[in-house]
Amino acid sequence: MSRKQLYEIIEKDDGSNVWSHIYDIFMFCVIILSVVPLMYWETYPSFFYIEVFTTTVFIIDYILRWITADYKLGRGVHSFFIYPYSFWAIIDLLSILPSFQILGSNFKLLRTLRMMKILRLLKALRYSDQIFLFVKVLQKERKVLTAVLLFAATYIFVTALVMFNFEPRINPHTGQETFHTFFDALYWSTVTLTTVGYGDLCPATNLGRLISMFSSLFGVAVIALPSGIITASYLDELRKTKEREGEGVHNS
Repeated sequence: MSRKQLYEIIEKDDGSNVWSHIYDIFMFCVIILSVVPLMYWETYPSFFYIEVFTTTVFIIDYILRWITADYKLGRGVHSFFIYPYSFWAIIDLLSILPSFQILGSNFKLLRTLRMMKILRLLKALRYSDQIFLFVKVLQKERKVLTAVLLFAATYIFVTALVMFNFEPRINPHTGQETFHTFFDALYWSTVTLTTVGYGDLCPATNLGRLISMFSSLFGVAVIALPSGIITASYLDELRKTKEREGEGVHNS
């Protein structure tokens, strides 16, 4: 098998290569299997074999992508030096490193990075067309979404500042502390704006309750605005994709 054929298999399937489709499904299953041990507090003997198997697959996949980097990046021999610093290569490497805890107790630093294995789920994004479409939508509407995010962040900061300065530190009704630090006020402002409102922090004065009511109502609009923008843009991109696929079928 040539490197060209190998590259066509390990790259995301475009519908024309059955082996590439099988490889995508296999890698997706391996990724899901690799995070199964993180769902348990206990450690079972089978988890060791899962770790060895999935890590071996990830290492082989990383090497295969590296030795075919010239087809991916199209920069000749320089591609082999550039590829390790690309986004997906870094994600692949970070998902492999924590697994070296299986080699022994000398890898204490890597054992503390066990939760980095969650990064393996990011590898699954490589095999989803819908994820790439969603990322394209975010890039297309990044200016509007950034403006909404900055507006929401400013509102959170101002509301937290008002609450921290006007609310008493001790609730006169319950005798409990309200906003002990400014971070407490920021936390309260954020969960109120997002209409979550856990209830663990509550304003004690009428002014604080009025601000809380307004913040909750305002939060509905803040959350709904980017949702509408993303939905409209996503449907537009989906329509364009279907039109391109239809033109491709018609031309063939």
